[in-house]
Amino acid sequence: MAIGRSVPKKESFDKVTGAAMYTADEVDARILHASLAISPYAHARILRIDTSLAEQIPGVRAILTGKASDVLIGEEIRDRPIIARDKVRYYGEVVAVAVADTEVAARRAADLLRVEYEPLPVINSPVDALKKDAPILHERLGEYESLEGVEPVPGTNIASVIRLRKGNADDGLKKSEIVVENTVFFTPSDHVAMETRCASAEIRPDGHILIETSSQVPFTVKKYMAKYFGIDSGWIVVHTPLVGGAYGGKTAIFLEPIAYLASKAVGGRKVKIVLTREEDMVAAPGRIGLHATIRLGSTSNGMMKAAHIRYWFDGGAYDDKSSDVARAAVADCSGPYAIEHLECECLTLYTNHTFAAAFRGYGHAELTFAMERTVDKLAEKLRIDPWELRMRNAAVPGNFAPTQDLLTPSNLGDLKTCLARLKTLAEWDDWQVRQVDRNRIQAKGISCFWKNSSMDTDATSGAIILFNPDGSLNLETGVVEIGTGTKTVLAQIAAERMRMSVDRIHVKLKVDTRITPEHWKTVASRGTFLAGRAVLKAADDAIRQLLDIAACVLRADPEDLVLENEKVYVRADPHVNIDVKDICYGYRYPNGNAIGGQIIGRGNYIQRRMNLLNPETGKGTPGPEWNVGAQAVVIEMDIRDCSYRLVKAISVIDAGKVLNPGGAFGQVMGAMAMGLSFANREGFDYNDKGMVLNPTLRDYTVLRYDEEPVYVVDFIETPCLDTPFGARALGEHGLIGMPAALADALSRAASVRLNTLPLYPETVWRARMGRFADDSV
Repeated sequence: MAIGRSVPKKESFDKVTGAAMYTADEVDARILHASLAISPYAHARILRIDTSLAEQIPGVRAILTGKASDVLIGEEIRDRPIIARDKVRYYGEVVAVAVADTEVAARRAADLLRVEYEPLPVINSPVDALKKDAPILHERLGEYESLEGVEPVPGTNIASVIRLRKGNADDGLKKSEIVVENTVFFTPSDHVAMETRCASAEIRPDGHILIETSSQVPFTVKKYMAKYFGIDSGWIVVHTPLVGGAYGGKTAIFLEPIAYLASKAVGGRKVKIVLTREEDMVAAPGRIGLHATIRLGSTSNGMMKAAHIRYWFDGGAYDDKSSDVARAAVADCSGPYAIEHLECECLTLYTNHTFAAAFRGYGHAELTFAMERTVDKLAEKLRIDPWELRMRNAAVPGNFAPTQDLLTPSNLGDLKTCLARLKTLAEWDDWQVRQVDRNRIQAKGISCFWKNSSMDTDATSGAIILFNPDGSLNLETGVVEIGTGTKTVLAQIAAERMRMSVDRIHVKLKVDTRITPEHWKTVASRGTFLAGRAVLKAADDAIRQLLDIAACVLRADPEDLVLENEKVYVRADPHVNIDVKDICYGYRYPNGNAIGGQIIGRGNYIQRRMNLLNPETGKGTPGPEWNVGAQAVVIEMDIRDCSYRLVKAISVIDAGKVLNPGGAFGQVMGAMAMGLSFANREGFDYNDKGMVLNPTLRDYTVLRYDEEPVYVVDFIETPCLDTPFGARALGEHGLIGMPAALADALSRAASVRLNTLPLYPETVWRARMGRFADDSV
């Protein structure tokens, strides 16, 4: 059996030996190099660009400014110039590109570009964006092309408005016996993937455009490059090798158009761009920020009845994916609770911050932090155990999602069982706060979450299985291997269906859009679901062909045959059999006659039963299933200076079916670490001019190895009937509730309500001193 085993990742040996190849590793004497000049201002008019000194650097081939193209790009709203034209809207925006024979020459040329700016007023938060005297960042907002469901408001800084209504929230709040209100806030942050973004482009003499990119979405790159530049998509070929971490940040189409324009400027030669760490942090898209307020009403015994939710998302200077992240948050805005009356108003706002891409969890860590902090406040006001309050209100089959979808045993995981398991693992009943010694306090915090995939309604995936003469298989899918081990799981799915060892299945790691079957995007924890369904169909197709040939050779009906251990048997008489390797390339009879040929199995899957959300009511179907989990964090704080250490982090997640236990544990543990790091210390520090004050890993710190807590990961299994073997999504879920659980633990330890991220010790100390605090606990 291949399913349920801890199988090492197929690419592990290449990675640990250094043989793995990434986009930036390509070495070719013909490659030219490009370097970026970025803006030191968050909002300014570009008055003049002097390229004379840069052009004198030996080896410089071209200097590109915004005049190189007037094309506007952006997936949700086409509002972003490829290179800034007329003005810049965020600190780090690309204003010019130098192309040269070497990286050194390109960097020197970029540094010698002289740009004259006229500073303009800065919008530094969603609140600032809504002020009456706020500058309008996009005067032409009403003229931009946008996707269906995106609702910009011309003449304002509102990129999109989304509303959701279920029942009557105002009436429900009036009738509630207890009402609490809570506001949370955090600034944009960075993905901090180990591999910085990189891309190359070449225009071949025959007209084909070859792009190699560290992207999670090579087929989307192909689609939008064709759309942006008016090129037939068949002329565009995108290659993606292994990607060194992405977390949603490599979904944006960012470097590819720049590389294409650079290649075009030098006669089609290949041009490669590799971002420095600082460029990757401030020029490339980051994580969305949020200012949210929730009013939550309940009965006196803690049954939640109504909620009014207001999101102001900090989408940055350009919309790109911000409005879609906001839409995902709106769709699941209640958290995993059965709340009868809901109203959510969501604005995606332009600010002078780095524009936002997807980020692991896709709006759900954000909505969860806002909702869970409010639930904790309600528990305090009711004097009810926060675990008990969550258990009483957990959504169950028969309830309706905020989007008014009926929740069923298949599409909803079992949150109550997750909470029960968490209670045991966290030893919740033993203590929640305790004094360790005179200066140290330990405290626990909990949270729970759910997540739908928020995917495109027509998301599709394909798979191809080809036999080798020795009977082994080659498996090819369009999933990008970004460190999740998805291609290994897909090999396990194929092995399970083909009744053979997973070691005999070879996977192709590099994606080539010319020959690789399309996969929508490697996002939303959808690789196993979409590509897994396609792999099952491809395996069934291959099995059908094998049995047809074996039936002729063995003189049996295909229905009487069975495939097992790389042999085809007659079910009633297993002694009558034939090896797969003898028929997978056809079969040759002793007299020389032959039948069949190389067996090629193909399969595809397209998402079904989904529809777009109505932007006025939020009604719709955002994805096929809601996956749930419960989490806890234990901290130890020094009450003298509010410094603290992470002691333990616990996750219990409904996995549906754990396909690869070792891989699942690693995925969840890594996501937990990422969620704690984000909550504990990550976030851009902006000055009043919108400049990022921590643009390097020297001053933008992430959780280090010696600061990690003990991780406890457990799974329950409630199968989702739509997915391969019942498996539910796991890639993002370990992150989602970590910030809320950490804030809960620290609030309990410090006896003050914490609603602002990141939770530096200084943040906690300031709250105890009366700043940033909502109220005392």
